[in-house]
Amino acid sequence: MELRTLRYFVTVAEELHFGRAATRLHMSQPPLSRAIKQLEADVGALLFTRSPTGVTLTPVGTVLLDEARALLEHADRVQVRVSAAAGTATLTVGILGDSTDPGASRLAAAWRRTHPGIDIRIRDTDLTDPTCGLRSGLVDVALTRAPFDQTALTVRALRTDPVGVVLRADDPLARRGQLRLAELDDRRWFKFPPGTDPIWQSYWNGGSLREGPVVRAVQECLQAVLWNGTVGLAPLGHDLPAELALVPLTDMAPSHVVAAWNESDTNPLIRSFTDIATTAYRN
Repeated sequence: MELRTLRYFVTVAEELHFGRAATRLHMSQPPLSRAIKQLEADVGALLFTRSPTGVTLTPVGTVLLDEARALLEHADRVQVRVSAAAGTATLTVGILGDSTDPGASRLAAAWRRTHPGIDIRIRDTDLTDPTCGLRSGLVDVALTRAPFDQTALTVRALRTDPVGVVLRADDPLARRGQLRLAELDDRRWFKFPPGTDPIWQSYWNGGSLREGPVVRAVQECLQAVLWNGTVGLAPLGHDLPAELALVPLTDMAPSHVVAAWNESDTNPLIRSFTDIATTAYRN
């Protein structure tokens, strides 16, 4: 199995939709579909159950997803160590959540203009690690959301976004203009796996202990709402499928888009990157 194909597989598994996965991978859908079919042939089993609205993982696909994530994380760690030893002029950026954010697009354009000779390597991460691999040395700087444990990290706020609750469009509460957290106390919420940063977990559960399905990626959150009527939180302004609604919460603290890096890291490229990011996200 090639690492590139495994990355394709993980992206489709997180998006649960070939079209969205192709967009995230910056490729067209036909070669992505062919790559997954070839991987299924190599494995000797179907990895996805396909339908007109998307895909779901088969039991074999679920097993491969766990193994592929572990293998790709190890491969990323190897590349970081080799690049460091070679002294290559590369900055590795971890991105959590919506990599199509206009702020990120402006940042990329500004970076290309000011640092044409410096390569940027992007590590797109799931929701289980808000630091995007900073603590394990997989990235130099993270574009992520607070709050999370900031021990030994330097964090710079880039933008503040109000937060709402994601509901099915046919939910009676979806017709409301705004809601309070207490009105959701009797609902099931999606939550992150055991071992996730408790500050991060608490924020996205509205500051309370919640029961509900465990999710790792944005699309898993949305599918939990769509299929199970689960509720969860998301920044306002994000595009959602027509079957879902995002209702503002009046008593929920806003979510902060931030840049974060290890406080002991003196790499001058990080300072330059965060300075450009500060301007890009506030324009």
